[in-house]
Amino acid sequence: MKFTVIVPARYASSRFPGKPLADIHGKPMVVRVCEQAKKSGAAVHVATDDARIADAVRAAGFSALTTRGDHPSGTDRIAEAAAKLKLKSSDIVVNVQGDEPLIDPALIRKVARLLVQKKKASMSTACHAIRDQAQLADTNVVKVVLDREGYALYFSRSRIPYPREAGAACYRHAGIYGYRVGFLQKYTKLKQSPLEKTEALEQLRVLWHGYRIAVAVEEGEPEPSVDTPQDLVQLTTTRNLR
Repeated sequence: MKFTVIVPARYASSRFPGKPLADIHGKPMVVRVCEQAKKSGAAVHVATDDARIADAVRAAGFSALTTRGDHPSGTDRIAEAAAKLKLKSSDIVVNVQGDEPLIDPALIRKVARLLVQKKKASMSTACHAIRDQAQLADTNVVKVVLDREGYALYFSRSRIPYPREAGAACYRHAGIYGYRVGFLQKYTKLKQSPLEKTEALEQLRVLWHGYRIAVAVEEGEPEPSVDTPQDLVQLTTTRNLR
């Protein structure tokens, strides 16, 4: 299976400016993401609007694509990068976030493979079982409910489904996406949906317009991402990264 990983990386961030270049035991975070992505067997590229990030990526031996600075979302940046790479409409691209330095390469490959297995899907993603009550109440933890075939029914910051009966399974959405390039180009032309605006979740645009998202269910715990400087301190002090 051939596929491409594109890592969107912006320097600007309200909570953590310069986050892609944050040092993790001697390597910029974005480089550690690229190293994990490469283990999945994919061709790896970073899409960025910042020369400092591009320079750091290239110095580590990875490909960096310069993209516009005015993209409204990471998906739009991925679409521009895919066009620059001249990928075919049937090619598969996986969007790996630049703040996931410990992402499992097997998960990346699984998200890509879903689009090979599920022909009805325009996109793919992943989720993890939630076992922590605090996560269920946390609006920063996005939840997803699935149909019997493993396609997403809805994503929400609220707890879904509501547990009227004991034992209801709840799943945490993982911020990784697979696309066929043809759909990726369509996505950038879709109008923003009311639900997307309400929840501030861009994947709801896909469901609103009638497209399907296949979801891989992971039973293990997700690896930690880095959203704030405090997250970085926690990661570097608790994980033995080389």
